[in-house]
Amino acid sequence: MPLSKLEQLIDLAKEPSSARRRELLREITDLFMAAPETHNEREMELFDGVMSKLATEMEEEVRCELSHRIADTAHAPYGLVQGLAADSIQVAAPLLTHSPALSDEDLLRVVRTKGQEHLRAVSQRTSVSEAVTDVIVERADDRTLHTLLRNDGAELSRRSAETAVDRAVQNPDLHEAVVDRQNLPVDLLNEMYFIVEQKLRERIMSKNADLDPDELERALEAGRKRLAARDGALPPDYAEAEAFVRNLRSKGPITAPQLVGFLRAGERTRFLVALAELAEVDFYTAKRIVDRQELDALAIVCKAANFDRTLFLTFAVLILPKGDGMGKAQQYGQLYLELPRETAQRTLRFWRMRRASGELAA
Repeated sequence: MPLSKLEQLIDLAKEPSSARRRELLREITDLFMAAPETHNEREMELFDGVMSKLATEMEEEVRCELSHRIADTAHAPYGLVQGLAADSIQVAAPLLTHSPALSDEDLLRVVRTKGQEHLRAVSQRTSVSEAVTDVIVERADDRTLHTLLRNDGAELSRRSAETAVDRAVQNPDLHEAVVDRQNLPVDLLNEMYFIVEQKLRERIMSKNADLDPDELERALEAGRKRLAARDGALPPDYAEAEAFVRNLRSKGPITAPQLVGFLRAGERTRFLVALAELAEVDFYTAKRIVDRQELDALAIVCKAANFDRTLFLTFAVLILPKGDGMGKAQQYGQLYLELPRETAQRTLRFWRMRRASGELAA
């Protein structure tokens, strides 16, 4: 490109007429976009200077047009791109979503200082680094977090994934985005099991069935400390119940009638301690399942422990409120029959994290 042509346009940019300056900006943009990758360093400096100056003096509609035109250009004038990316969301969105000219440092400046609409635009990029997503997750409202989670090109650090799961516990609108998230650490995925509705539980079970054993072991290790830290206080009669069950086990295996007897007698903590021992899960997991009447989770525990269907149905009837027990028990009894024991065992391994951590509260 003849440098003299660009310099002539720059001189014309001194025109006081707003209409003429708009026309000049478009003409210079046309000249630049004809072959953006061929301009030398001196030409790029001239383009950047004059286009940035003209853009700042134009109304938003013109800046929007310019932003759209250069959004896909890797060799766009750097100062111009930075300025437009920090502009109103109408101007900035095409660049924040698509521009390959923006570095992580540029994006970090935006996500640290701008509002949710700017964060959502960055969250939709084909690729978003962990450094950028960490800031977005920290500052995001639920709508922005949902947008980010739905973008598998956005890399989530372990810390951000934990934050997303914690946020999802409080907001059902995030449940599906978290469960469907590719590469979510599998221990965090399984934390969601106790939070989400049935159709999402089935997706979690399906993912568990496909897990590589090595990946499973890594997930267990990663989740132990987090889960142990979240455990709450033990019930007042826990020590007595644990001692009772330990003494019982010293005399022989705990039997199905003994488990049922604990429930019938209202000895709930003894039942929970014994169930946790037999299923090799921690007390808190067993307590959560029973307290919340999670029959599908109870089915997983019983199937993994190789309890027969009749024992599972008896537990279900005794756990549920009177009048509700039989119908729901029969419904989940069918689920119990259809549940592969191997899948139940894989899922149960995640629930054993707390037990394996050795960090139960005293």
